[in-house]
Amino acid sequence: MNFHIMTLFPEMVMQGLNTSIIGRAMDKGLINIEAVNIRDYAYNKHNKVDDYIYGGGAGMLMQAEPVYLCYEAVKNRIESGESDENSVSNNASAGDDSKAESNTASERIAISEDDISTEINGERRLRVVYLTPQGEVFSQKKAEELAKEEELILLCGHYEGIDERVLEEIVTDNISIGDYVLTGGELPAMIVVDAVSRLIPGVLNNDVSAEFESFNEGLLEYPQYSRPEVWHDKKVPEVLLSGHHANVDKWRHEQAIQRTKERRPDLYDRYAADSKD
Repeated sequence: MNFHIMTLFPEMVMQGLNTSIIGRAMDKGLINIEAVNIRDYAYNKHNKVDDYIYGGGAGMLMQAEPVYLCYEAVKNRIESGESDENSVSNNASAGDDSKAESNTASERIAISEDDISTEINGERRLRVVYLTPQGEVFSQKKAEELAKEEELILLCGHYEGIDERVLEEIVTDNISIGDYVLTGGELPAMIVVDAVSRLIPGVLNNDVSAEFESFNEGLLEYPQYSRPEVWHDKKVPEVLLSGHHANVDKWRHEQAIQRTKERRPDLYDRYAADSKD
């Protein structure tokens, strides 16, 4: 899967994603991430991308043209199969073998034509996600939906946002990571990349683990324990030491329900409405 992050701060994005599980997935060629600097497409003396807001108001607004030109460049490279030599990317050393491995991983995901891109007026369009507090709240279900894409463009705003006209022209999804305001869309974009990437086959060392994590059934994850068996006078629940897998599964499911009810009553109400438990 290929992620294309349009941003004013490419180094910030890549430094955050170039480590741990996501970094190893890039090294293996399972995913490819490029951070494209929008400022490179501001054709003026000082690479200026913002201006005052019509009608007045505090702050500055990102202009439409640099964002659009950046999008067009990314779109053209995707359609031609080329990479961006000017972007900050981790795939330069991956080579042809990594690319083949990435394609194999993508093929293991069942993808239909409707999943790959959004259709507007009968025209297939690339999936372009704008990270904004005005968007749909990001969820595991949304991550699973985006994981079916082969190419995903993430647009990071800054200042007071981006000129509405270019958003109307290129954006297919508006996503928020919560009801609060950040200084830019880079951190939300990194969160989306992390959540989506771990659903790609081979990214996690144990692909089965993703099936049992929080929100998989609409529930929070059950409590978990490791060695030692007793710590600060707290003992691991007996059922987990029994070796009886059916009882362990039952206990974990009950604990997940109880924990969700206590900590996220909104999720519990939704689960209870849909469940036969």
